[in-house]
Amino acid sequence: MLSALLLTVATAACVVAHPMGADLEARQGGPKATVYSSCKNKGDVALTFDDGPWEYLQVVSDTLVKAGAVGTFFFNGNNYDCIYNAAEQQRVKYAYNAGHMIGSHTWAHKDLTTLSWDQIHDEMWRVEQALQRIIGVTPAFMRPPYGNYNDLVRQVSYARNQSLVIWDFDDGDSTGSSVAQSEADYDKALAKHPNSMLSLNHETYKTTAYQVLPYAISKLQAGGYKMVSVATCLGLQPYQHVGKPGTPDATWKC
Repeated sequence: MLSALLLTVATAACVVAHPMGADLEARQGGPKATVYSSCKNKGDVALTFDDGPWEYLQVVSDTLVKAGAVGTFFFNGNNYDCIYNAAEQQRVKYAYNAGHMIGSHTWAHKDLTTLSWDQIHDEMWRVEQALQRIIGVTPAFMRPPYGNYNDLVRQVSYARNQSLVIWDFDDGDSTGSSVAQSEADYDKALAKHPNSMLSLNHETYKTTAYQVLPYAISKLQAGGYKMVSVATCLGLQPYQHVGKPGTPDATWKC
């Protein structure tokens, strides 16, 4: 009797943490998550940083904080390194405790448009679980790797209560732009006096952290823009749930 009850509880917990299978297969063709590619609030700029946590996170965070700016970090679970490694956990905590917004960039940075319903869920829930464990939050926003998504990705995101975030400006750090090119691209974009900006950057690039970011911040502030989180620039909440971090154990691994 007791063993049956424990099995029922454990099964229910797994369904909540990892809602995959026939029940969710039936939702295919159903509601789709909202996709945001620009800020709603005039004068807001959301500087976002993909592919971490990695070694340049601290300098990116410190540069933002020094300027009175807030950034948004979209984290992977197992891309450049395992998020459960001690150094990576500390980086996640460092960004969160500095007041930056934390979002999902999926577990292993796979192109979600090539995956099945269950595989997309797996890519999403594993990094959500990691963030719940490390800093106690469940993100309300997900950035699909490479910016690639289709209806199935949007359906899974809706089922997981997450919106998708793309961008309307790319500083080119991941596609081979030099520092001079990235700076020129910021100049060109700001010369058009946009109402707002949702900027794609990568905290895995040294040039972004040490050169392009300080330049961009100075130009944005000179233009009268306020650098805020993605959630703030959209007038939404950053997290589905905020609770207490967990205690590391043998299950915290990639």
